Amino acid sequence: MAPRSIPGLLASERPSVSFEFFPPKDDASEAALWDAIRRLERVRPDFVSVTYGAGGSTQDRTVRVTERIARETTLTPLAHLTCVGASVEDIRRVVGQYAAAGVRNILALRGDPPGNPGGEWVAHPEGLNHATDLVHLIRQLGDFTIGVAAFPDVHPASPDLDHDVDVMVRKADAGASFAVTQMVFDADTYLRLRDRVAAHRDLPITPGLMPVTNLKQITRMSELMGTPLPRAVVDRLEAVAGDPDAVRSVGVEIATELAQRMLAEGAPGLHFITMNRSTATLEVHDNLGLSTGAR
Repeated sequence: MAPRSIPGLLASERPSVSFEFFPPKDDASEAALWDAIRRLERVRPDFVSVTYGAGGSTQDRTVRVTERIARETTLTPLAHLTCVGASVEDIRRVVGQYAAAGVRNILALRGDPPGNPGGEWVAHPEGLNHATDLVHLIRQLGDFTIGVAAFPDVHPASPDLDHDVDVMVRKADAGASFAVTQMVFDADTYLRLRDRVAAHRDLPITPGLMPVTNLKQITRMSELMGTPLPRAVVDRLEAVAGDPDAVRSVGVEIATELAQRMLAEGAPGLHFITMNRSTATLEVHDNLGLSTGAR
């Protein structure tokens, strides 16, 4: 059976549901990841993805886990691919690995500078400098469906939203057919970006959603990704900071509320950032009463 088209899924009347996992650092964390994958597989998401580690690290594990998802599960994988530390020849090799495993959906990213996500970007001397260049290269290498990243709170290296919108338009022109955002904590920023891009190109943008289960962890991730936490969100979490169970409960509530608002405003789906755990994600999924399954 041919892999399902992610843009086709996003065009459906039913919101898509997808899950994002982080690459395991060792064999023990890889076992935990597979436990989460198997638990989440039961709700039959439309697709799943495995990120690269910071600065492009863990690439080999990311590729291996993505290939295994394609071969051993019923899930449709979205393969991550970055320009970090890679020559064009390296990128061609990884794309070939994905193709050999039957993976036809690729998320093309520039990636963060190694060792310092907020540092100055320096391309590999024989590599690519922008995600747009990566989209163009993948388009030349075969019949792939290509997605890209979107930044509702403006990319950390971007001067303003206008520039971000222009970049999204150029990615679409290069061959991207959908986008997934960084984690969203303010629905208005997502809706603003979506509407601005829609005025120029037909590019479905799915919001990334992360149920907060640990206040310190989400604060650190927010700093690394350049995604500000709204004061209203921080206040609700800090009010229960001394009670881990309450933090988790409030985090699930916030994610549910954000999802409800964005879906009501026409978001094509939700991309859950799972942190390689299943329970909080499944709680939000159940709260929303989402219908999933192969179409």
